[in-house]
Amino acid sequence: MTIVRHRRRRAAAATVGMIVTLGLTACSTGQSSTNASSGGDVAKVSGKISITYLQKQGDQQYFIGEAAGAKAKAAQLGVDLKVVNLGTDANQAVSQEQAAIAQKTNGLIVVPPDPSVGPQLVQTAKDAGVALISSDDQVCATGPDPSKCAASALLPRIGFSGQQMGQQVGQRAAQEYQKAGWSAADTRTISAWQQDVTVCGDRVTAAKAAFTAGGGSGVQNIDVATDNTPTGAQDKIAATITANPNVKHWVIWGCNDENVQGGVTAMQNAGISPDNVIGVGLGAYLACKDWGSGKPTGMKAALYINGSDVGALAVQTMYDKLKNGKAFPQEAFAPTTMVDASNWQSAGVQCS
Repeated sequence: MTIVRHRRRRAAAATVGMIVTLGLTACSTGQSSTNASSGGDVAKVSGKISITYLQKQGDQQYFIGEAAGAKAKAAQLGVDLKVVNLGTDANQAVSQEQAAIAQKTNGLIVVPPDPSVGPQLVQTAKDAGVALISSDDQVCATGPDPSKCAASALLPRIGFSGQQMGQQVGQRAAQEYQKAGWSAADTRTISAWQQDVTVCGDRVTAAKAAFTAGGGSGVQNIDVATDNTPTGAQDKIAATITANPNVKHWVIWGCNDENVQGGVTAMQNAGISPDNVIGVGLGAYLACKDWGSGKPTGMKAALYINGSDVGALAVQTMYDKLKNGKAFPQEAFAPTTMVDASNWQSAGVQCS
């Protein structure tokens, strides 16, 4: 999620509701594919299936878990799976897609470092007759910005509902705020995210609305643009703290654990007591490090998202299309769980 930045080891994909089917692309039979807006069908693949999973930030906890889930599901299904770490280089998404196609992959699952390469990824797969879906982040077939993309031009996506996740985060933040008994006048919320990542915008927008509805009405929000990394968020939020010396209490949410952890660290470095900070993470893989230390922390809760479930579900979805001709769902979502210092271990969270 750049997550999104979004080692979970659970092998089985969660049972999820599939919504509104949308056929896309083609498998490796040589048949020409359709684009994201036309919704055509594709032929099935006979024999052993080969799938390539192109991930951004493959060394990040969430994506490590996602790769593990994908590999476990591929082994169960007898699929030949290759996972490629693209890092943060969008150009690698294009070159590695081309390499996978040259190696005769049947299907591609992609989480590009930058959504701007979406049209090129879609066109390249279309020209080669290779099936393509995204996981985690949205990818647009017709333009660089998924937020401005027609729904019919978005690739089928496996992941989490940004709106639902953000709502859960905002609700928990509101509960913590109400429990703290702070005044709106000397409290600020910080929404921290990489602003060109559509799913991140969905999350923080929903978090703001849920916080307001849950009792946070009147608290001023500050949007902070980051690169979705802990250090990037820390630097930007540190500057925000400096620019607002009269604020006594802070509530922090963002696109992922990295943004919130960076914010909590910035608060700590500024000498702000953990009692005056409410951080609600998204991922839990960094939040749990604070809880495991046993020391006071501004990280009060986090929404646990299990990358393993997404990886497994993405492989299953691609397999079902290539092997059985089952149409891609436009979106399929894995489950989430809110955790804190009291229950993160029993929930199965693996710390980064």
